[in-house]
Amino acid sequence: MKFKILFLFALVANFAIGQEPVDYVNPFIGTSNYGATNPGAIAPRGMASVSPFNVAIEKDKGWLSNPYVKQNTFLTGFTHVNLSGVGCPDLGVILAMPTTGELKTNHLDYGTTYTDEVSKAGYYSVNLSKYNVKTELTATTRTGISRYSFPAGKSNILLNLGLGLTNEQGAMVKIVSPTEIEGMRTVGSFCYNSPEQAYPVYFVAQFSKPAASFGAWKKPYTYDGVEAQWMGYNGKTRLMEGYTKEVVGDSIGAFMRYDFKEPTAVEVKIGVSYVSIENARENLEKETTGKNFDAIYATTKKAWNTSLSNVEVSGGTEDDKTIFYTALYHTQIHPNTLNDYNGDYPEIATGKIGNTKGTRYTVFSLWDTYRNYHQLMSMLYPAQQSNMVKTMLSMYDENGWLPKWELNSTETFTMVGDPASVVIADTYLRGIQDFDVNKAYEAMVKGSTQLENNPLRPGVKEYWANGYLSVDGGTGGSVSTTEEYNISDFAISQLAKQLGKPEDHKKFYNQSLSYRKLFDKELKLMRPKNSDGSWYTPFDPYKGANFEKNVGYIEGNAWQYAFMVPHDIKGLLKLMGGKKQFVQHLDYIFDNKQYDMANEPDIAYPFLYNYSKGDEWKTQEKVQQLINEYFTNTPGGLPGNDDTGTMSAWLVYAMMGIYPVSPAMPVYTITTPRFDSVTIHLDQKYYKNDKLIITKSGNTSGKIKEIKLNTKNHPSYFIDHEELLSAKELEIILE
Repeated sequence: MKFKILFLFALVANFAIGQEPVDYVNPFIGTSNYGATNPGAIAPRGMASVSPFNVAIEKDKGWLSNPYVKQNTFLTGFTHVNLSGVGCPDLGVILAMPTTGELKTNHLDYGTTYTDEVSKAGYYSVNLSKYNVKTELTATTRTGISRYSFPAGKSNILLNLGLGLTNEQGAMVKIVSPTEIEGMRTVGSFCYNSPEQAYPVYFVAQFSKPAASFGAWKKPYTYDGVEAQWMGYNGKTRLMEGYTKEVVGDSIGAFMRYDFKEPTAVEVKIGVSYVSIENARENLEKETTGKNFDAIYATTKKAWNTSLSNVEVSGGTEDDKTIFYTALYHTQIHPNTLNDYNGDYPEIATGKIGNTKGTRYTVFSLWDTYRNYHQLMSMLYPAQQSNMVKTMLSMYDENGWLPKWELNSTETFTMVGDPASVVIADTYLRGIQDFDVNKAYEAMVKGSTQLENNPLRPGVKEYWANGYLSVDGGTGGSVSTTEEYNISDFAISQLAKQLGKPEDHKKFYNQSLSYRKLFDKELKLMRPKNSDGSWYTPFDPYKGANFEKNVGYIEGNAWQYAFMVPHDIKGLLKLMGGKKQFVQHLDYIFDNKQYDMANEPDIAYPFLYNYSKGDEWKTQEKVQQLINEYFTNTPGGLPGNDDTGTMSAWLVYAMMGIYPVSPAMPVYTITTPRFDSVTIHLDQKYYKNDKLIITKSGNTSGKIKEIKLNTKNHPSYFIDHEELLSAKELEIILE
């Protein structure tokens, strides 16, 4: 009996030990509660992603910002270019859909319920109830791969170019052969931008089985199965059988028809490109030729495991590991690859095709990601972060400006502030310096100081003249935007100091403190002002929460912006009257539900108690409470929109026990880790060490009693980036 027990114990232990980081990823996390993630298949930083599309509703009833919501039950296809964790709609196009029986081209007719969903990193599968077709999805960087397991009988594979998350007009499709379709779909209405922002995404679809018949359609149409070379018109709908010339229009698509004598699997590979059909075909061929579905998935799974293994954790619960590695997975989706296999990519603003030997990234949601995401990339994936900065500088070469909220080489100008400056300075100050810093500094200063025709900083002339933006000065979100400009100017000041420019350092540093002109000493809050210097009235500090529009603030209220000066927390503490008042203000925000975990302005607030000696335990308590409340192993397991990985980056840091509390200041603050041990594998091209180990010991429910760095006492809850990553071990000892 003793032998059997030991054998079973060893078996269980080996099974647990055998779990790899990739096995803990649950892509369903964030697919509810407005998380805006999707459970589809994608490779790390992939251009292509294949997602189930279950938000097919009538356009006059509105559209959602992502292709999939867990609660929905009606599926109309599988998209091949998508955004993840983004609050505005775009992409969600090139829908492939397997059906059986008669050919139907109206998604409301051919859509179906579904069962047996499975989602892993790089893989998704589902059974389509109406057709009994098992669909499996995987992806390479630039190609989406589907495997449809059909029953015997008549079957169809549709490519619907009419559906999508937004209402751009224009598509093209052409049947090349019984095994290939090529085409284009217009996209580009992100956050309801003007039609002038539209641009094409090209595709080539290749099928593993030649179709018995094939064709294209204009406008939705139900076909009765009679094969013909030309079906002509049915009202305003036209169906074309056989080889076709290019079919151009708005609600168009193509189909492949089969008549299987026995159950048959068909693999469909769809390569995409933002440059040309030829490049889409090359992307597909270079990444998938000679490889079947299983081989491609195995390669993508391995790529995910390699990426996720940069951090290894032990201890904690299985759910802890799942939410941690899923968060890390979400940080490796955007920014994603824009360039084709041959290096081609569309330049921003020029209309030209550029070429890169590295990686041209896209989807820079910088208002979100400057706060913690890029700091995490600098630590865990410094080569990627370096390429992201180089991408921004290429955009400056092409466009004359650093990006603000860039999507597929289109500047959307979404949100406020000048965040690229923060990211670039922060990256350089963390020791990633293999980019043209002089060009970067030139671009940053231009964005801050060009007073006329400055698309990055609306109201910049008033900002430099008065030190703040006014309610009546013509710039929205006057308080929020002033604070954002201050953070960017602080970043410029820190880079100026590093580059030996003392006068610039002083100029931009002093300007970074101009938020103090908006500080109301009575309320101890940032308050909107008029251009004549008087306070804006009537003033309601609570108005603006939950995305309510409010004078002075963007996506928040006065409480959620009260501490959003991370570069000058010690100065703010003095303004508030000392640490007692500072802590009371923080307590009030948390106790009165003015803290918004789902949005960025107050995202660092739980860590600010560390600035008050003796109150650090509140950071430890608050961070654990927030993890427990908002981050779970469920579809609703994000506090809201993931903001291209920003919320996930917060969680990764919080669970490791450190946080970069001030952008462009390479310092971490320390809290209780979630795990007993966290091993961070470091890139020795950028860092001296090969790894850093963070350990936790003592009473797991206790407060931090002692912090040790390389076995020596560390007397502070703050630690410099270089000092931390040059160490072997950071020990957190609890009471």
